[in-house]
Amino acid sequence: MIPLKDINPSRTTPVVTILIIVACFSVFLYEVILPPELREVFISMFAVIPYEITHGVDVPPPDPLTPYGNLVSYQYLHGGWMHILGNMLFLWVFGDNVEDRLGKLKYFIFYTLCGIVAALIQALVYPNSLIPLIGASGAISGVLGAYAVLFPRAQIITLIFIFFLVDVVAVPALVWIAAWFMMQFISAMVSATHLSMGGVAWFAHIGGFVTGVILIKLLGVRGRAP
Repeated sequence: MIPLKDINPSRTTPVVTILIIVACFSVFLYEVILPPELREVFISMFAVIPYEITHGVDVPPPDPLTPYGNLVSYQYLHGGWMHILGNMLFLWVFGDNVEDRLGKLKYFIFYTLCGIVAALIQALVYPNSLIPLIGASGAISGVLGAYAVLFPRAQIITLIFIFFLVDVVAVPALVWIAAWFMMQFISAMVSATHLSMGGVAWFAHIGGFVTGVILIKLLGVRGRAP
């Protein structure tokens, strides 16, 4: 399922969401122009390395922001065009309405906290992993969690693929996000069973989503009918 847009207009311009998207693309384009060996070093310096978080050490190359500062910087790194395009599409579809309800500053703090907790959950599940964790998907998962709470009845215009059938349908947000979460959960269980991350930080997605649901409820923000 690929979300194309939601039928849920925002009352304000999603300035923070746009700035996050611009920042992610800017960092990614910088990654792309680096020689491969320097790109690897750059990512290692600003990515979250679970081993560094759980053991309180800095594995070479040294991290300019310290391993714990990387809990923020890793959210702006991406590993390829499909990675960043997929993440930014999700953020564009779901982020504007959550920003609209939270306000600019509170939304940015909310987004960042979801990304931080997502990385911590992934590190706790794989405490000895030296594989760099990068991407905005943990934070965006938190945005999906908030969206599900605030706008469960909003319609998500979705591109679906069923064998050779390709169609565009409208799916209620709660159904769409529930299906997405189940895919993350099943994938996480499979990866844990095989003791492999499989290249995707499934537990970061789950951690970010649950964090988003909890935070939006603690903040007492109410949704509105789309």
